[in-house]
Amino acid sequence: MRKTVLVTGGAGFLGSQLCARKLEQGHTVICLDNLQTGRMRNITPLMSHSRFRFVEHDVVRPYQIAGPVHQIFNLACPASPPKYQLDPIHTFKTSVMGAMNALELAREKSAKVFQASTSEIYGDPEISPQPECYRGSVNTFGPRACYDEGKRAAETLFYDYHHRYGVQISIARIFNTYGPFMDPQDGRVVSNFINQALRGEDITVYGSGAQTRSFCYADDLLDAIEALMELNDPSPAPVNLGNPGEFTVLELAEKVCRLTGTGSQVVFRDLPQDDPQQRKPDISTAAAKLGWTPKVLLEDGLQMTIRHFQTEMAEPDQISAAAR
Repeated sequence: MRKTVLVTGGAGFLGSQLCARKLEQGHTVICLDNLQTGRMRNITPLMSHSRFRFVEHDVVRPYQIAGPVHQIFNLACPASPPKYQLDPIHTFKTSVMGAMNALELAREKSAKVFQASTSEIYGDPEISPQPECYRGSVNTFGPRACYDEGKRAAETLFYDYHHRYGVQISIARIFNTYGPFMDPQDGRVVSNFINQALRGEDITVYGSGAQTRSFCYADDLLDAIEALMELNDPSPAPVNLGNPGEFTVLELAEKVCRLTGTGSQVVFRDLPQDDPQQRKPDISTAAAKLGWTPKVLLEDGLQMTIRHFQTEMAEPDQISAAAR
């Protein structure tokens, strides 16, 4: 069945790739983005498609979509600390008001709505790996709280809209994700390291580098997001999505140095406040419900991401007035 799919945050790293997938599957796609962190270059190849429409809009404000909408993927929100800390109040509003506006539209259109939540709702975890039943160790009074607590509040809204109004929902707690179409300047650890290495700069590691992360390649994550949207679950609850392979940040830096061959050196800086020491998802729920496990090894995914960054560096960012 051909569907009309709305992707909020659709010009972002993951949103743009999801838009492209849905078009390839024969669906009509509405991409909504305020371009705060989304990039027109991500969706420029889609702009001429007859079943694609771009709407520049901030999800903090309510929006109307004419005609039917069958699925809503709510991906709108800056995801890297440097980006979401630039305007923490707007970040919090994006998570909370953005979720409420997506839910209201889903209620109006009888659509199913997906929420891109985050592993950050676990804070600096006291247990590893983190299962969905773990309630987290989050500082509500710090520089990361605008994102962490905004996403936690959004999950609550999804719970309440489902139980009060019967809105069909799915929620993914997304762990560190990387791949092509990342903004080289977004401040996330993978993009930072690759960008610095390709420019021949020192690679900046915060803290000792002993803190761990689990890195999931974008294609693997999008497979799981689509499967979760299609799942008919009478008792929907948040599901962890990520790669359980665990690496120290220093190991990641060393891999990037080796794969780029640029000879960059690692330098150490003070660890930011509330930076989690460990990230490793328990994905047994996703495996059981979706039959999903990630397939792309970190080294293979890094090589594909490095090639994409090299291409972006070689091509200036050209955005035509017509595309905007």
